[in-house]
Amino acid sequence: MAETLGMLCDKLTIVKLKQYHTEDEGRLKSLDVQVWQLQTEIDEYIGNALQGVIPIERLTFASNKVFKKESNKIQEINGELGSVFSKLAEINCKLWHEVEKGYDIEKIPVSEKDQLIKSLAILNLERNSCIDRIDILFSEMVSKK
Repeated sequence: MAETLGMLCDKLTIVKLKQYHTEDEGRLKSLDVQVWQLQTEIDEYIGNALQGVIPIERLTFASNKVFKKESNKIQEINGELGSVFSKLAEINCKLWHEVEKGYDIEKIPVSEKDQLIKSLAILNLERNSCIDRIDILFSEMVSKK
């Protein structure tokens, strides 16, 4: 599967979260390299898309999540590229903290486990909506060029 701008932005927000949550110098150096690599890849991707090297139809790769919508209400992702990127980072941060809870699942009261699982599912759906929205917005921008 080819990367899209949304997927690359998602990876970048996750690496930035890893940087925020570690103090290990070796890991921080490695993460700095990953940030640089992703930023470079994003710059190249945008340049290639604007030059027509990447065909318009390859700028999107819809997640096409299949789920029961009536009991899984997710927020609608709107706005322009910057605000959607910000929303993606916010959702990934929330997802990070929910996943952290899951690492100690045995300590979570049984009455709260269902809510944790539901929260993880909803946040992941919203994350994918952000990725798709970034791809659509970018594709529209390139099409107008």
